[in-house]
Amino acid sequence: MPVLGSDTLKKIRAGELSLGLGVHHLRGAAVPLIAKAAGYDWLFIDGEHGALNSQEATQICLATLSTGVVPIVRVLASEINEGARMLDNGALGIVVPHIDTAEQAKALVDMYRYPPLGHRSAGGPPSQFGFRAPAAKEALATLNKELLVIPMIETPKAVENADAIAAVEGIDILLIGSNDLSTEMGYPGQVGHEKVHAAFETVAKACKKHKKVLGMGGVYDEKTASAYIGLGASFVLAGADHGFLLDGATKRAEFLRGLKK
Repeated sequence: MPVLGSDTLKKIRAGELSLGLGVHHLRGAAVPLIAKAAGYDWLFIDGEHGALNSQEATQICLATLSTGVVPIVRVLASEINEGARMLDNGALGIVVPHIDTAEQAKALVDMYRYPPLGHRSAGGPPSQFGFRAPAAKEALATLNKELLVIPMIETPKAVENADAIAAVEGIDILLIGSNDLSTEMGYPGQVGHEKVHAAFETVAKACKKHKKVLGMGGVYDEKTASAYIGLGASFVLAGADHGFLLDGATKRAEFLRGLKK
């Protein structure tokens, strides 16, 4: 029995281009409907920089499941245990920032995978199956296979260890946080800098070698996005709610004020 959203999960795992919508300020059941209508594949529900609490995040996850859009939650690196609660209540993937070593990546697998891969506690409500899960053995095996565990690569140390991180069984995607990475490298805001580009190449090589998906966040200009997608980035955070709202609202205001000229 597949989980809800399994078709989109297959697309993501296959390395097809999948687009994420960042959720910082939007709330409620309309969020996944808007994402679906706009052509997005997954939600990036941001528990690191966004102001969502656990109740709000899980309610968005639950509302998302029946749409085919995949709800993914970013948790604080200092609170990776919170990710297990998100998975128990509707999330289909967890993103953890600032993962620098294979040992830290293994800790994520231990936290978010059921035995024999990890030691996640079983017994949460089977929301990913629409609350009618198959027998425990099948359910846990399916969740181990389907749910996404995603470390973020955001420092030169993480880039240096990308091959070892990508080699960890149970890790699905290496998501490059381009803003933090460029800042850590001494080029804040310069996500297209040649040395940042070289870092992308290193991580892309590691993903290809170990058959993992390369993810990209924080890259929004067409030239740089095109270059990194060309390197193999397929799990792409396209932008976030506040940016899209500001952009659309600004263009509309400029248009209407321009009518009086």
